[in-house]
Amino acid sequence: MALIIDRRLDAKNKSVVNRQRFLQRFRQQLKRAVSDAASGRSITEVDKGERVKIPARDISEPTFSITQGGRRESIHPGNREFVSGDRLPRPGGGQGGRGGKASNTGQGEDDFVFELSRDEFLDLLFEDLELPHLVKKELTRLPEHKLVRAGFTTDGTPANINIVRSLRGSIARRIAMSASGRERVVELREQLEALLAEGRSLDDPECAELAGQIASLEAHIRSIPFLDTVDLRYNHRVRRPQPSTQAVMFCIMDVSGSMTQERKDLAKRFFILLYLFLQRNYERIEVVFIRHHTVAMEVDEQEFFHSRETGGTVVSSALTLMAEILRARYPVHAWNIYAAQASDGDNWPDDSPGCRDIIVNQLLPLLQYFAYVEITPSSHQRLWQEYERIAEGVPNFAMRQIDGAADIYPVFRELFARKLA
Repeated sequence: MALIIDRRLDAKNKSVVNRQRFLQRFRQQLKRAVSDAASGRSITEVDKGERVKIPARDISEPTFSITQGGRRESIHPGNREFVSGDRLPRPGGGQGGRGGKASNTGQGEDDFVFELSRDEFLDLLFEDLELPHLVKKELTRLPEHKLVRAGFTTDGTPANINIVRSLRGSIARRIAMSASGRERVVELREQLEALLAEGRSLDDPECAELAGQIASLEAHIRSIPFLDTVDLRYNHRVRRPQPSTQAVMFCIMDVSGSMTQERKDLAKRFFILLYLFLQRNYERIEVVFIRHHTVAMEVDEQEFFHSRETGGTVVSSALTLMAEILRARYPVHAWNIYAAQASDGDNWPDDSPGCRDIIVNQLLPLLQYFAYVEITPSSHQRLWQEYERIAEGVPNFAMRQIDGAADIYPVFRELFARKLA
């Protein structure tokens, strides 16, 4: 059996095999370091690499070495300070020749610094995340193809020969070619037996002629080949488009006047994290960006994250626009539909009940999942209360609160954590 080992060097001139082995061996320590880094840094920079520190004690291994044991005396030339019997003071900080954090015990240890690439960082960051309740609704055509069985053919390579089908064809051919001959042999044998019953011998001309015909027919039957080229059948395979699912994710963000710049930044970071997650895990997923104040608009990614437009708050305008886009472009029988909404909870008082009605009656029957994130450190308002009524009895609706930047990643993981079967 051939064993192929990848010895290519990566950007740091280290073996790819050794690097992957290290990532697998210390995966738990790296995941903890990545989680700490993500919660303490800007989400807008989450797709960059990271230098993580692993305590040296976590990567240390037991070793055996041969040293001189017991008590021994030695003379070091140039010593003018100590004589035999003197006690040497313990170093005040760290261990001789080793850097690290100072310690009141006189011991210290350097942390092992490991630099993760962007792909490695995101792999660890998104390892346990997935879109919940993802179901395959419709098989769509994709550029990728795979070979599938499609019956049998008379031409092909020896590796694809189907033995059972070939032998079945051989038996059918031999039966067809020898059927009339076998019937004739039975008739001739009956005639020969009748003549022999009358007292004739095999030397009789008529009996000899019958015996010769029988021998000729049996020789002809035996000459029929056991396997002929016309019997061969080969497995036939055709290229068929590989099935997959398609999904659309709606991102809805409140940009009204009650949303301070700090809250808008938190919402932007949440959606950036969501956008990176979707881009990385679902190559064939569409993302629809909707901004709203009193009026909702569908915008592109650049305007969604960077536009400074503001105004009052009418949340139902965004939900209504989402329902219109669904009906126009994303039929429920062909798409898996998801939505995530970020807001500070402030809304026109008479509009919140309408938002609940739109979600319950128009959106949730079409959605696999709806996630609502409220960005506010204060008490919840009417919109949260209306959404709580939805979450009580609907399994595909979830809502969480974000107080600061440190809450974004934990809330994101909680909303989109992998559901165990």
